Amino acid sequence: MNDAPPLLGLLNRESAILNFNRRVLAQARRPDVPLLERLRYICIVSSNMDEFFEVRFADYIEAARLPGAGVSNRDLEAVAADAHALIDDQYRAFNEEVMPALQRHHIRILNHGERNEAQRQWVNQFFQRQVRPLLVPVGLDPSHPFPQVANKSLNFIVRLGGKDAFGRENIIAIVKVPRVLPRVIRLPDEISGGHQVFVLLTSVIRAHLEELFPGREVEAFSQFRLTRDSDLEVDEQDVTNLRQALRSGLTTRHFGQAIRLEVVNTCPPELSQFLLVQFALPPAALYLVNGPVNLVRLNALIDGADAPELRFPPHDAPWPEGLSRDESFFEQLRDRDVLMHHPFDSFEPVVQFLREAVHDPDVLAIKQTIYRTGSESPLMDLLIEAARRGKEVMAVVELKARFDEEANINWAERLEAVGAQVVYGIVGLKTHAKLLLVTRREGTRLRRYGHLSTGNYNPKTARLYTDVGYLTADADLTSDADAVFQQLASLGKTRPLRQLLQAPFTLHRQVVRHIDSVTQAARAGKPARIVAKVNALTDVPIMQALVMAAQAGAHIDLIVRGACMLPPIPGIRVISVVGRLLEHSRVLYFRWGDTDEDETLLLSSADWMGRNMFRRIEVAWPVRDAKLRQRVIDECLVPYLHDLKDAWELQVDGSYLRLGTDGPSAQQALMAKHSGSV
Repeated sequence: MNDAPPLLGLLNRESAILNFNRRVLAQARRPDVPLLERLRYICIVSSNMDEFFEVRFADYIEAARLPGAGVSNRDLEAVAADAHALIDDQYRAFNEEVMPALQRHHIRILNHGERNEAQRQWVNQFFQRQVRPLLVPVGLDPSHPFPQVANKSLNFIVRLGGKDAFGRENIIAIVKVPRVLPRVIRLPDEISGGHQVFVLLTSVIRAHLEELFPGREVEAFSQFRLTRDSDLEVDEQDVTNLRQALRSGLTTRHFGQAIRLEVVNTCPPELSQFLLVQFALPPAALYLVNGPVNLVRLNALIDGADAPELRFPPHDAPWPEGLSRDESFFEQLRDRDVLMHHPFDSFEPVVQFLREAVHDPDVLAIKQTIYRTGSESPLMDLLIEAARRGKEVMAVVELKARFDEEANINWAERLEAVGAQVVYGIVGLKTHAKLLLVTRREGTRLRRYGHLSTGNYNPKTARLYTDVGYLTADADLTSDADAVFQQLASLGKTRPLRQLLQAPFTLHRQVVRHIDSVTQAARAGKPARIVAKVNALTDVPIMQALVMAAQAGAHIDLIVRGACMLPPIPGIRVISVVGRLLEHSRVLYFRWGDTDEDETLLLSSADWMGRNMFRRIEVAWPVRDAKLRQRVIDECLVPYLHDLKDAWELQVDGSYLRLGTDGPSAQQALMAKHSGSV
């Protein structure tokens, strides 16, 4: 790559993440989105913001404390102000738009004042039987210090009048609400007056607070919720067993440094100030919300409401084109590669491919990476069955998959218990590559079959995330995949890979080289084109190379779902598509000339971020079959570039402009195409 001047004018990464959540929140305000799905988008924003504070903002605060880290107090204040404004908008959409609309459809959340006598009696019985036995209010005094408050737990702070049973005037009490209690409760139909009526646990408790403090007067109260730094800090260089160290760390994760305090906007200032002092937080860390302090829990209302017309119509994903249900996967893959575009295509063939391998007596070995599979997984159950059947099973389990650590530790222990070989990747590098490799005896030779994917081996998220899966018996690809597995187990150097690009070794360098080839073609007046679909773009050298390519005359389209730090310039257009499905596939197209040899299309597990390129094990692979390559272009790139319903275009100031509301939607078109209705 030619030397280039420093890249100036990059957008703030944290602000870019908040801007993405504004685009998600905009889905909750779209009249063409079903009402319960609009509420779900509000829940998604809450979940995203939790992670933002637990991870991103926690790191940002730490960076602001370090000289030379490039984060000033002004930067910190600006991001915090953006977060406050976003959360205010979120509750405004909840209170003023979505909930009134749901009431018009006879779905209601009733507070204590709105409940009739029969409903109050039912709630009282529920409280006495299900809630009261689990609550232990703590009055604060020198022998009852402020209790430990777990990350994202629900709590009440109460100011009391009068004296306690021992004649003292301790005025502050804390009520911790156990996580096992349901946050949303549906009332029986016979007392709901023809409506679907729900009550929140917070409303149930606040209606009975005085019962928790007999002989005292409840003068003021508020629910509150604390968000803590939840990144697991384990010195991988200084532990002998990473799994044991992480399991120990999981017990302390809930009590990391306090980052954000949420209280209801009716909370008296002296109570919120008392909490800020207890958690050593500045005033800017206080979030006054007009409603429940944890909107994520309203997913229970969405799931519990009987209103299919207020949800997205189900998409019955078909079996992928070009793959027979009735023939052996191995026989079919010897003839051709198979591409699957999820969730438009069913994820079930991936499960069936592994199931056939498990039950085939000629299959000798199965190797798989495990990043996010979920706490229940048919794929993991099949790996366990394979080990029980005596096959050689190797599982590369990424123990540091954020917020999935416990599930992955549990799978690792179950796999080891049946004799599978379990390794945890490379110290200091997360294994984010998605690989499944099967070795089969066929006559006098061994043949490998593989599955590579841009997304996780998780059947649940495969129905919600767009990803590309690739089944193949290609000798180069499967040999390369085997070399990666060997390296992850042995830690040895591997031979140069033939087709796979691997981070942290060749992927970043080759991406920059492809961009440079496009740059040289543009300077020579040849066709010069880049289309990249990724989830985030924050890597400075890649952004620098893209700017140089655009300045040379290349035509560049970037489809970046989430955070993009590169503002648009002449030659570079950046769009983000936020629709019914979470865009998750990574597709990279480069053209640097007139012939077929002057283009390449890569599928990848990696985003264009420094962490993916240098601190993770990632892979990318070329689609060499011309028909499959064209299908990827036609499904994963072209319709997104012409989306006028779910697409937003990045502006130079970092804001996004919606491109339309009534035009074509890439996701809707693909669902219609794959369901056979088009």
